[in-house]
Amino acid sequence: MILSIISAIANNNEIGRKNELLWDLPIDMKHFKETTSGHTVIMGQKTFESLGTTDGVLGRPLPNRRNIVITLDKEFKRNDCEVVYSIDELESRLKETMEDDEEAFIIGGGQIYKLFIDKADRLYITHVDAEFPNADTFFPTIDMDKWKVVKEDKHEKDEKNIYNVNFVTYERK
Repeated sequence: MILSIISAIANNNEIGRKNELLWDLPIDMKHFKETTSGHTVIMGQKTFESLGTTDGVLGRPLPNRRNIVITLDKEFKRNDCEVVYSIDELESRLKETMEDDEEAFIIGGGQIYKLFIDKADRLYITHVDAEFPNADTFFPTIDMDKWKVVKEDKHEKDEKNIYNVNFVTYERK
């Protein structure tokens, strides 16, 4: 199994504020959807709950993906996604259910990225050319001694996307 992280980060590694994204970039949403569709996505409980509501309850699984929520809250239970309560339980479940060449994506949030940055094989990072001093959630620093850039795709801001972005794929050295 290939474990990947996908995130959009601003110039100072900012990713969020008050459990919300800092920007509305349709080009990044399209990239995220195209990259993760048909795959397993793994997220923390707060990220899951930020995705909307299902029948009046916080949390909405992303369509066309296997959704796994990792949480320390043993009371958190859902019928519409898989819930695991530790990294060991997650790793065991993934080993049992995924083929060697299948890719799973860590999609956030900040604490989850920190837990998995040293376990990931690949990073899909949308670099957003902006700064957000109000941010309260950050992506871990990408140590270029451990990662190499294997693909870049730069896009200039336009009428729908108010910031320049660079889609960068990193692989572990």
